Amino acid sequence: MPAQTANRQSALVRIALLVCTLSGLLPIAVQPAEAGLAAPAEIARGRYLATLGDCAACHTAPGGSSKPYAGGYPLHAYFGTVYSSNITPDDKTGIGSWSKDAFYRAMHDGIGADGRHLYPAFPYVYFTKLPRADVDALYAYLRTVKPVRHTPPPNRLIFPANVRAGLAFWNALFLDTSPLKSDPSRSPQWNRGAALVNGIGHCGGCHTPKTFLFNDEQNRYLQGETIDGWFAPNLTGSKRTGLGAWSEADIALYLKIGNNRFGRAVGAMQDVIRVSTSKMSDDDRAAVATYLKSLPPAPEKASTKPDAITMQLGGAVFVERCSVCHSADTRSYPSLAHNSVATLPDPATLVRVILQGSQSVPAPEKPMGFSMPAFPVLSNKDLAAVATYVRNAWGNSAGPVSEKQVETIRKRLRPAG
Repeated sequence: MPAQTANRQSALVRIALLVCTLSGLLPIAVQPAEAGLAAPAEIARGRYLATLGDCAACHTAPGGSSKPYAGGYPLHAYFGTVYSSNITPDDKTGIGSWSKDAFYRAMHDGIGADGRHLYPAFPYVYFTKLPRADVDALYAYLRTVKPVRHTPPPNRLIFPANVRAGLAFWNALFLDTSPLKSDPSRSPQWNRGAALVNGIGHCGGCHTPKTFLFNDEQNRYLQGETIDGWFAPNLTGSKRTGLGAWSEADIALYLKIGNNRFGRAVGAMQDVIRVSTSKMSDDDRAAVATYLKSLPPAPEKASTKPDAITMQLGGAVFVERCSVCHSADTRSYPSLAHNSVATLPDPATLVRVILQGSQSVPAPEKPMGFSMPAFPVLSNKDLAAVATYVRNAWGNSAGPVSEKQVETIRKRLRPAG
């Protein structure tokens, strides 16, 4: 082979290797995991940070309470399903062989110890805002949890989402690794709340609308988004669809026990409250409330009034099926007047609660909580009508629910096969 040709091929190989490395196709050398345990104070801080970050909820498979942090929780989107990873200190299937630097790189840059890019279903776009000391403390705590030998199911993604190399370009476009900055014109409590919401708490992961590329729509910050069939509501100061009518005390109480005078947590938010916000300190819940109450209201669209026939049918279904509880003692059963779940812009959550039922988050003073039975026997027409009625009775004002919406949600909830 001529020398010139050989040199050209060698150069091409080097370029290819560099591109693969930058794209996360080849592992990047990391230091071995640190031996021994960190100081008790750092481990305790890491445990609290794991609580703030809701790590156990997303890294524990459904029904896998005996294997916390072992991964396998499904995160669904239009392009497929991503399963959370095992973050126990198992050296084969978890992060037992990861060093502090490798762990920091995953949290800060979204790249695993093997050099592969992580999908942004893992919210590293928020965790990148954490200072190094916090990440090291979280690492120290995770090294103390019980190792579990478990490999989560493989991701099920359509092309091109299944090509991890493309995430290098996604990060170049959307990953902002600059640290959070305090606002000197605001109180320490406000700044603490901003750091919790925009950093370890990663509230925007569910509550900020996403583009088709799954990045946050920054101009619609915390204005609500449908995630996995549940609507994560608007957290801005909007009066009708947001937190405009809520006081700081209302927000803090909701984060602590999962309910307040405006409604009760349902769906995915129940796990957030059970595993995370109910275990936060009172000061941190107050800080989150202070920050959220400072957000300006997002624009609200006027809702379409339902027709009289639908309201009449919905009222009849309500009297037959619902009034026994919801017209009774509202100290035991949720009031539906100005109820935050009933009046969400997207009715998916309300329809799911009617179809599947709901159990409120157990609180220390009320360990059993409120339980609502499921009503899958309702026809699409009756369910759409009663949902429309609930959304527009007692001073509520929200768009009508169509039979087509109910059918779509019912099909989505139907077991496969």
